[in-house]
Amino acid sequence: MNTADTATTPTGPTPLVIGLDLSLTSTGIAGVDWADALRPGNLRGHPRLDWHKREITDRVRRADLVVLEGAAYGHGAQAGHHELGGLWWMVTQTLWENGIPYAQVPPASLKIYACGVANPAKDHPKQVRARAAKGMVRDAVAERYGLECEGPGRYDKADAAVLAHMGRDWLGHPVVALPERHRRALAGVTWPQMQRPTTNESTGLA
Repeated sequence: MNTADTATTPTGPTPLVIGLDLSLTSTGIAGVDWADALRPGNLRGHPRLDWHKREITDRVRRADLVVLEGAAYGHGAQAGHHELGGLWWMVTQTLWENGIPYAQVPPASLKIYACGVANPAKDHPKQVRARAAKGMVRDAVAERYGLECEGPGRYDKADAAVLAHMGRDWLGHPVVALPERHRRALAGVTWPQMQRPTTNESTGLA
């Protein structure tokens, strides 16, 4: 379900939301106060996919909601895109089989939630724009949530943390106050059918 209803109030116990930034070489996985990168080393092909599936399944088994970054369709010709699509379907199929709701976030929506705009590095030279944007998301995670994403997979960790915070916000349990300029990103997400607050009262966080 795609919904623009982003004004909710917290009810019930705090949900466990996990963000996943899927990658063949470094999958970011995070909650709202922790982040890690799952790195399969030298594995390739089916063994690598199986490793990711097992590692991810073990970490999300108690989640109330998993939030994944969706595909960047403009990258369809890149090496590994076909295999990465397979990983996405393997993970979401496993979530479905285990009754764990999941949401799909477009890459642009992730950047809007983190930085307020879809292209935060537009003033940078084109050849460094993508990397600069990743750094801006990472900086936003550190400044806003106090979560320092360091070392290998640091950008993947930061993306996953943003995804986790988006899910908590949508469920009515935001961790920090965000202006509507950032929260408008929630309307662009494909959210699951699940029990969540439905009041239209403002959270007072925007």
